[in-house]
Amino acid sequence: MEWLTHSQTGFQQAARYLLGMRLALIATQVVAIAVAETVVSLTHQAEALALCLLYGVLATLSWLWFSRRPPASPVTVSLTLATDLVLITFWLYLTGGYTNPLVSLLLLPTAVAIILVPLQQSIVLTLASVGAYTLLILWHTPVSHQQHGADLAQLHLIGMWVTFALMAGILLLVVGTLARRLRAQQSQLARFRENRLRDEQIISLGLSAASVAHRLGTPLNTMTLLLEEIRSHTGSRQTPELEDDLNLMEQQVLLCSQHLQQLTRAAVEAKAARLEQLPLAEWLTRLRESATLLWPGSALHWEGKPPDVTLAVDATLDQAVLNLIANALTASPQWVSVRSALTEGGRIELIVEDHGDGFEMAVQGAPGEDVVDSRNGLGVGLFLSNATIQRLGGHLRARADDSGTTMVIDLPVATPNEEI
Repeated sequence: MEWLTHSQTGFQQAARYLLGMRLALIATQVVAIAVAETVVSLTHQAEALALCLLYGVLATLSWLWFSRRPPASPVTVSLTLATDLVLITFWLYLTGGYTNPLVSLLLLPTAVAIILVPLQQSIVLTLASVGAYTLLILWHTPVSHQQHGADLAQLHLIGMWVTFALMAGILLLVVGTLARRLRAQQSQLARFRENRLRDEQIISLGLSAASVAHRLGTPLNTMTLLLEEIRSHTGSRQTPELEDDLNLMEQQVLLCSQHLQQLTRAAVEAKAARLEQLPLAEWLTRLRESATLLWPGSALHWEGKPPDVTLAVDATLDQAVLNLIANALTASPQWVSVRSALTEGGRIELIVEDHGDGFEMAVQGAPGEDVVDSRNGLGVGLFLSNATIQRLGGHLRARADDSGTTMVIDLPVATPNEEI
């Protein structure tokens, strides 16, 4: 597979617009020759038409070249635009030189060069176009050997109007389109930079989490040994209250160990970029079991029957959804609802609703774009959840009203042939 650089891709996309500009120039030259022949007899009609034909062949070959094997250097593009200047200048030389009202066509290669090639090469092409105009003043062939002063003056005035309208149209369609494409690329680069900054934040948080997880392993093992020693020392003297406390402590230590193992497993899966395809009902069952272990006495309601579709998920997505459920339970301990729905666009929406007071970012509809302050947590859970959902091709939306807060996780449906 042939990989193209960013510059090559830009030149490949510009090939079609360059071909359009050149074909418009050729059509203009041919029409100008036909109109002029109705008024006067041109001196070099055959040569001018042959040059138009040659220009058309070269324009087509250039389009094929740029489309299939785009140049890696802007010097090649500058040389092709310089060829445009030479051909246009030679055609103008055969059709009256600087007296030809179409002499302004020399500006088109220069305008395209300003957009496509570096400043130094654009300056060279601009000077070349000015030099070509100067040469046409000094050397050119007469339009006709016959003297038709009034006809030539009228033809020149009409030609100036046609040239102005033509130049405006070509600049709007060709140069304007290229400029809009470049602005779109700049906007895309700005989004890439924003995503990179967000990814750097996530990496720093991940490194901190990995360091903390590594340090927590030793205290958890120590607590496990202490629990065993306490049980062995107390023996038959254990009271029911002490037995319950020890069992609860053992459950909490085991839960912490499971979280650390899940963190390690998620890191390995993220590094390998592995996703597993699961039916939505099976994935929701897994989420429900995790939520039951984490919040056994919570008022969490799993409503409705899930649609019969398949999702591409990993452990990080599980944790992202559980973070959102945890936020909802913190804001509304008395009632939280989780349900799923299939949209008209063929995507899955996982909806988490609560009766809490909501939060400012929910009102704005853009939760998780930045790390925010949190009174009950570290303030990074929502940020990480949003980043995980976006990484898997989804979107996180939120809305808040008097009845509570609704978080909507929009996820794509996995196709059977999708690579994992």
